[in-house]
Amino acid sequence: MNEIASTLTHWTEVISGWISLPLTIILIGTGVFVTVSLRFIQIRRLKHSFEVVSGKYDNPDDEGDVTHFQALCAALSATIGIGNIAGVALAMRLGGPGALFWMWMTALFGMALKYAECTLSHRHRVIHKDGSASGGPMYYIEKGLGPKWKPLAIFFATCAVICSFCTGNMNQANTIAQTFATYNVPIWVSGGLIAVLVGLVIIGGIKRIAAVASRLVPTMAVLYVAGALIILLTHFENIIPSFASIFREAFSLKAGWGGLLTVIMWGVRRGLYSNEAGQGSAPIAHAAAKTKESAREGAVAMMGPFIDTIIVCTMTGLAILSTDVLQTTDLTGAQLTREAFRNGFVFAPEIGSLIVNIAVLLFAYTTMVAWSYYGDRSIEYLVGPQAIKPYRWVYVFFTFMGAILPLTFVWNFGDIALSLMTIPNLIGVLFLTGALKKITSEYFAKEHIAYKA
Repeated sequence: MNEIASTLTHWTEVISGWISLPLTIILIGTGVFVTVSLRFIQIRRLKHSFEVVSGKYDNPDDEGDVTHFQALCAALSATIGIGNIAGVALAMRLGGPGALFWMWMTALFGMALKYAECTLSHRHRVIHKDGSASGGPMYYIEKGLGPKWKPLAIFFATCAVICSFCTGNMNQANTIAQTFATYNVPIWVSGGLIAVLVGLVIIGGIKRIAAVASRLVPTMAVLYVAGALIILLTHFENIIPSFASIFREAFSLKAGWGGLLTVIMWGVRRGLYSNEAGQGSAPIAHAAAKTKESAREGAVAMMGPFIDTIIVCTMTGLAILSTDVLQTTDLTGAQLTREAFRNGFVFAPEIGSLIVNIAVLLFAYTTMVAWSYYGDRSIEYLVGPQAIKPYRWVYVFFTFMGAILPLTFVWNFGDIALSLMTIPNLIGVLFLTGALKKITSEYFAKEHIAYKA
């Protein structure tokens, strides 16, 4: 049995490695293409994004399940996760401080890509008889490109279901269980508790998920960013040198062109993993927003990479650089970030460590909750609405299993599924760019008047 597990782990690692580089190039290429096609919409219309998120245009009578803000929080609950803590630290350990710059570049183009996929998702969503909404890449692939493309839509939805169980659920549960284990809590106890807490939220569907996310996501982001800001204030003399090292190392050739490529690849890969632009998951959440204007929800979606990478990931990177733990320790991943917070809270190291532990727990928990929705919309597309409730109960069971099982194979398998669901999504975005440009120009040609109750 161990030999079989070892073989599966090896081959999933190999396959994941084969997919990684070409997929990264395709994602960045599509992001650049959409950015140019829409004339840098992520910069020109960022102010409008803030206005929409503030609730200025919310109309409770519009079709959909959740407000713009709740849709954004539901999407962010899946994207703000372990990658913001461990992923940034890993990129900087393997690629140096310059990797953070390339994470910023990934987020910049990712904002346009998020606008594109979420606008299309909302435009081609389905409103059911009970008023609930279903959307995502599977719908705009089939409805936007035509019925002959349905096999590609089915392929996306299948990969999304697999990914929901693996990357979106079991891996997160395992992370939480291992964190609790440092406080001597038995794995099976924490696994059971996590499963119950996830079940209490996801059985209620998107409205309950969005309600929980709209409270937890701002809370956890503010807590984590506030902790990082305290570190920067107490190490303010290191802020400018930290930024200087980021820009200097982003283009450094001291290790040759191969070294520069390593910096770029680690920054880009971790950036893409963190904000999930182009992967097709966030469009499922944004399709549920209450609005008649698809481009308006696309503008909201642009905020995702901005908050996730430009703000949260930057805070992690600056905390690591300003406390100099990248140079003085051999730690990596979440342990490196935790050490940065410990050192940063000079007079209360345990508080710094606690902030990171709480962030890990909340980030992982909200990721599980959000991915359950992505999975149940995908299983609904594949099988029908009768499969949603059984899916949710199976999802809760896998939460418990994820906490108690070793997950190297599951993590690799989930990464492959995540990579494979990206390909049909990008095909849909590329072939529908013409329609997207029309939707965008028509929307921004209108006079936008705030809703008044």
